[in-house]
Amino acid sequence: MGKFNKSGKKEVPAMNTSSMPDIVFAVLFFFIITTTLRSETLMVRMKLPTASEVQKLEKKSLVTYINIGPPLDARLGTGTQMQLNDRFAQVADIQNYIAQEKASMNEADQPLMTVSIKADENTRMQYITDVKQALRKAYALKISYSARKGEN
Repeated sequence: MGKFNKSGKKEVPAMNTSSMPDIVFAVLFFFIITTTLRSETLMVRMKLPTASEVQKLEKKSLVTYINIGPPLDARLGTGTQMQLNDRFAQVADIQNYIAQEKASMNEADQPLMTVSIKADENTRMQYITDVKQALRKAYALKISYSARKGEN
């Protein structure tokens, strides 16, 4: 028969790290693709109204937001303000804003653009009506209202 002998302890081979950069790159690439960055800083206080029938918007890349509510900074006043991108604006500025947003889109996507009005629940309806009239003049006819799902 064969002879078995213990000739010292055998060492564990070193771990192969040649594929480590590939794995790190794949994970990094995954997080870059799946992460969305906030495009604007919210400057108005907003508590969305509740609604019983809520639907999610399908293509968020085609949505332009108009934020309406009292400003977060009390130095800017307590009345209703409208935020377009990262600045406060007046109702008269909506037509230029919509024209700029349409110009930045693909020509095929321009008719599919939706304007989402995110208004505080205490905003007066007259202000919303003025915004809707300005959107009508700018030929932005697809309008949605942002709301949170209410209890039945």
